[in-house]
Amino acid sequence: MNQVTMEIGQKFPLTIKRLGINGEGVGFYKRNVVFVKGAIPGEEVTVKVTKLQRNFAEAEILTIRKRSESRQEPPCAVYEQCGGCQLQHMTYEAQLLNKRDIVVQAMEKYARDIAEHTEIRPTLGMDNPWNYRNKSQFQVRKEGKRVYAGLFTEGSNKLLNINDCLVQHPITSRITVDARKTLQKLGVTIYDGKTLNGLVRTIVVRTGMRTGETQLCIVTTRNEFPHKEEFIARMKKLHPAIVSITQNINREKTSLIFGDETIVLDGKETIHEELGELAFDLSSRAFFQLNPEQTVHLYNEIKKAAALTGKETVVDAYCGVGTIGLWLAGEAKEVRGMDIVPESIQDAKANARNHGFKHARYYTGSAEDWLARWRREGFTPDVVTVDPPRTGLAPSFIKTVLKIQPKRIVYTSCNPSTLTKDLKELSKLYDVKYIQPVDMFPQTSHVECVSQLILKEKR
Repeated sequence: MNQVTMEIGQKFPLTIKRLGINGEGVGFYKRNVVFVKGAIPGEEVTVKVTKLQRNFAEAEILTIRKRSESRQEPPCAVYEQCGGCQLQHMTYEAQLLNKRDIVVQAMEKYARDIAEHTEIRPTLGMDNPWNYRNKSQFQVRKEGKRVYAGLFTEGSNKLLNINDCLVQHPITSRITVDARKTLQKLGVTIYDGKTLNGLVRTIVVRTGMRTGETQLCIVTTRNEFPHKEEFIARMKKLHPAIVSITQNINREKTSLIFGDETIVLDGKETIHEELGELAFDLSSRAFFQLNPEQTVHLYNEIKKAAALTGKETVVDAYCGVGTIGLWLAGEAKEVRGMDIVPESIQDAKANARNHGFKHARYYTGSAEDWLARWRREGFTPDVVTVDPPRTGLAPSFIKTVLKIQPKRIVYTSCNPSTLTKDLKELSKLYDVKYIQPVDMFPQTSHVECVSQLILKEKR
């Protein structure tokens, strides 16, 4: 990469070649990379440089000289300020094509030698790519006498009041609006990010897409909750779907939403939700997929890649509350899962029990430690399925898997860059048969992938 030969405020024409991992258009000026928010591949634009880094620049659009046929007017009124979505200015068909291209780019950058032998399939999209999120977490602040709830505008500490988010399930938006209005009417104090005074920090709403059961959680800085009974009565009257109202206490100065303590104020501790033939009870802090409709398609792709016949042993590494392993359990001889979070393992055990899966067992600890231990005990799984965090697989885990050599690996990833770096390492002993991109978060730049890896035959 050349040293950047540009300066702040400089203007020049640019052809957008591809989409970047964060949804920005990418062009090249004198062989230097320029990222342009809101630009679409194929467009010719005039830009102004806003930021310079050692080996790239950021620029904003001044004019669009040649417009992409995929460009559309974003349906959301606050799209430009919010930053929660990155691709509303593109048609949905173009979003799906470009998400596949992001995976292709990652393969060509980090795993070029296996890219040409790997099938990268078209992205699986949604019939209706709106109102798909089952959970909202909106920060609460006060300006003058008005209470706001929403998201901080991109790169700032200014809160954007959001009344209707187009990617949220409509009931989560309506309950959030009514909760903030009720808090305002009752005079409950609101958290101030600067002085750290005030009580209410965040309004969290989660709804069961299949069951309709809904939970409202108010995150506060301390245990007290003035006018609690009246708040509960008003919210339940406005929204009969609410079956659980909880209060979570987060005393710390942190960007994390939840603290460690949760109190049930009214109704049940959990809400019930169904995913395919499985059912789950979700507490306020429990992790659950944000797009249940697409999760069914994602898990079915994992099942296809696992290619189970009823005779295989399966290890679900990084298992969380056990959802992937349980999805496969009906067609597996045995399922073992592990996670370093003890609460997740407790939930996984309960979920397996509730579904009557006696051949699914869960263990607290790292995947590589358990795999090495089981190998010493004479157990090697036929199939290993992984769904790691954005950082990808731990090098020690890759080393362990290459040592124990399961017949198949199914790698689910939310980050094409770390996925392809890991696939390159695993390809020493495995053929990467295909990558199936799945659109879990329409209107955003995120893309999820399911990859099937088969152990190479020994020569």
